[in-house]
Amino acid sequence: MENITNSRQRATLESDPVTATPSWKESLARAVRDPADLIEILQLDEGLLDGAKKAVELFPLAVPREFISKMRPGDPGDPLLRQVLPLGLELETSSEGREDPLGEQDFLHAPGLLKKYHGRALLVAAGTCAVNCRYCFRRNYPYGETPAGMEAWEPAFRELESDESIREIILSGGDPLVLTDSALQRLVERLDRIPHLQRLRIHSRLPIVIPSRVTDELLSTLRTSRLAPVVVVHSNHPAELDTATTEALRRFINAGIPVLNQAVLLKDVNDDADLLAELSERLVNLGAMPYYLHQLDPVTGSLHFQVPIERGLELIAALRRRLPGYAVPRYVQEIPGEAHKSVLASLPNELEEES
Repeated sequence: MENITNSRQRATLESDPVTATPSWKESLARAVRDPADLIEILQLDEGLLDGAKKAVELFPLAVPREFISKMRPGDPGDPLLRQVLPLGLELETSSEGREDPLGEQDFLHAPGLLKKYHGRALLVAAGTCAVNCRYCFRRNYPYGETPAGMEAWEPAFRELESDESIREIILSGGDPLVLTDSALQRLVERLDRIPHLQRLRIHSRLPIVIPSRVTDELLSTLRTSRLAPVVVVHSNHPAELDTATTEALRRFINAGIPVLNQAVLLKDVNDDADLLAELSERLVNLGAMPYYLHQLDPVTGSLHFQVPIERGLELIAALRRRLPGYAVPRYVQEIPGEAHKSVLASLPNELEEES
């Protein structure tokens, strides 16, 4: 199979050129937020605009220009574009769709603090993302209630201090890496002072969509913390892993920080064994490990991305036949109220407990 990434044409962005090396903050500020601009940049049919305008009323558009530059102009089916392009399909209703598909509001123990699994807790450290993925399971999360600033986080810190069973703290969002380096450093230093915490996990899409976010200051904060750091990135398609992105991920790895990748199985994006195999091999070759392939969480507005579990099982079986075991991600589904994620096994409707 021809290498997917190398064969792709790129959007030129000639209508709004990007400077050669914008800072990550500039890239964040210059993200495209108007669907008309996205359609113009990628030379798409203007007939898409009506549905896009209606969809962004429910869930805003945000996509960095670095990510747009990896998309094929004129192709509404481009797999990277499909992840971010608002569509009228998002307005369709279904009995399967849920505003809060994982029931996360039931697990709030303090503002912004979720405790779903034993030994771990999650801080919704920021209420925004660099890119708004249209399948996001937290697209309806009440981010307006998320604490902002160290003083506002104190109830969450006190809750963490009171629960000595918590060994790992996960920073998620939104995306925690939209915080400035100084704000993130203050947050990590405060978590350092909770004696029973041992590990710091950061879930972020920024190293994929704005690779310049991996700064010296960020690496220093993670390396000097007494908490063992782990970075979990989110890449769904091998075309997302261009030179700049792989260099950013290698910066973590060369600093001794493990990098894991989680993907979501998405219809007409990555529901193909060749694509998933290339994604896994590219990750492994740079030193990052395929971690999870998630079955879509059925959030309202995203069900057009849904792939049947039977198809997912076929894809995992195909990956097992062609890749070493460590390169095959675990195919998982999160079931609200369960004590762990469930690994989807080789037979439909059969679940294995995840270790």
